[in-house]
Amino acid sequence: MSCLQVILAIIFPPLAVIDRGCGSVTIVLLLTLIGWVPGVLAALIILNKDDD
Repeated sequence: MSCLQVILAIIFPPLAVIDRGCGSVTIVLLLTLIGWVPGVLAALIILNKDDD
């Protein structure tokens, strides 16, 4: 998780997870439309997951 991705997750969460796939972007976009805080939290959780 880079510093740029964290800043993007706070400003516009779907843009921060664009490299994680269409499903992640869709989920984060829907949560952001419901409320800004759930979108930011979801983006940070997705970015924090390890890529195995």
